[in-house]
Amino acid sequence: MNGPARSHVSPGPRRLIHNTISTVGIILAASSFFAALTLIAIDAARGFANPYLGILTYLVAPVFLVGGLALVVLGLLVERRRRRRLAPGEVPKHLRIDFGNPRHQMAFAIWSMVVFAFLLVTAIGSYRTYNFTESVTFCGRTCHTVMKPEYTAYGLSPHARVACVQCHIGPGADWFVRSKLSGTYQVYATLFHKYPKPIPAPVKNLRPAQQTCEQCHWPGAFYGNAERIEQHYLEDEASTAWTIRLLLKIGGGDPVRGRVGGIHWHMNIADKVEYIATDSARQVIPWVRITDRAGKTTIYQSEGSTLTPAQVDSAQPRVMDCIDCHNRPSHDYLAPTTAVNLSLSTGRMSAALPSIKQRAVAALSAQYPSTEVALRAIADSLRGAYHDVADSAAVDQAIAEAQQVYLENFFPEMDVSWRAYPDNIGHMIFPGCFRCHDGEHRSSDGRVVSHACAVCHIIIGQGIGPESETISPQGLEFRHPVDIGGAWTEMACTECHSGGG
Repeated sequence: MNGPARSHVSPGPRRLIHNTISTVGIILAASSFFAALTLIAIDAARGFANPYLGILTYLVAPVFLVGGLALVVLGLLVERRRRRRLAPGEVPKHLRIDFGNPRHQMAFAIWSMVVFAFLLVTAIGSYRTYNFTESVTFCGRTCHTVMKPEYTAYGLSPHARVACVQCHIGPGADWFVRSKLSGTYQVYATLFHKYPKPIPAPVKNLRPAQQTCEQCHWPGAFYGNAERIEQHYLEDEASTAWTIRLLLKIGGGDPVRGRVGGIHWHMNIADKVEYIATDSARQVIPWVRITDRAGKTTIYQSEGSTLTPAQVDSAQPRVMDCIDCHNRPSHDYLAPTTAVNLSLSTGRMSAALPSIKQRAVAALSAQYPSTEVALRAIADSLRGAYHDVADSAAVDQAIAEAQQVYLENFFPEMDVSWRAYPDNIGHMIFPGCFRCHDGEHRSSDGRVVSHACAVCHIIIGQGIGPESETISPQGLEFRHPVDIGGAWTEMACTECHSGGG
């Protein structure tokens, strides 16, 4: 009698699993596994287009899966301990299903329907989750503090209708896997506040523009010229309008469609441009290599370059693409001077207020510890400057506009402003084009990368007023709006213009 009794008290693992804790663990693990399989199947069917889904598929779902398995083990241990405490001869209760019993038949049918409904809801929820993780809202708002600057600037950019993943990842399984690894670290950095302030740029592992930007923008079709009108306001009492009308030499690199040359000659259609930058922001470029369509190579090196031949040999030159010039296509933070110029030109800020350009720029340029403090200080500064102005509505509107400019371009919590991210289009506030076109990059045979204005654009109009006073289709020599003599011919714009007050 003793032997059989002990046999009932110490059953095998198969019977030990018949307990509530293990049952809950099995359900949790099975549903997590089913959800992960559903997400993987959906993502595979869509061509691995969603990198952020990996956060749920390979991080969240496995956590619940492991948690469910842990509950199974815990249930086994608890049940084993409980059964060891049974009195001699006491038989543990087991779940028994008798399909000949109508009550058991009904209970099994109800249980089956509940399980089916649960799996159906899991599948629908997984699909809905997939769609959400593809959305811009997920990219921009899930990590609210970290991504708020990028999300805000993105919403005001020309690419506001292009999903984040289309530029940052693009199609293909290779980049899909890379994005999973990158996304995993980003989750860790966000949860444990290990992210840098501001987020570093440029993104080192960003996919080549030929595989992303050029899916919509076709470099082969670029040719000819394009007019650009730039509206500036001087920092005098009248905030005098000064207009420059430029004819940009867009050009191109496809001889079938137009003359090869101009700005888009750099687009590696027939000629290949490579460079070595000595800083992480790619603002210092002492070495450039051009390979023409015939295969001839020319190297240009700046006169003050400190690169040694050994450093050049060991470096990995970057092949120039769209992002090297258009480096802020969707996340551009306007400098105070640029933003206030736009506000004045669109009438959202009245130029009739004395010295409004200078005062608004000064208020925006100051360093503030938080957005709340900044908005209050901007209001106090402008209201104090115009306390005796009769047109209080214009003052209120100017304050509201300056505060809106701050909200769209300044994020002190992440140390983000125009100072953090150089804009390589042009050469007014940042070196931009002059990183290479500075007149100091020379080849061994004496050729120079030109910094003449006419290389990229022709000034067809300039002067006071929104339409400019002087217009000439033949082109004009640049005239500085403030008389500084010929200093502008010898100095870079950036030596005076910082973008702030």
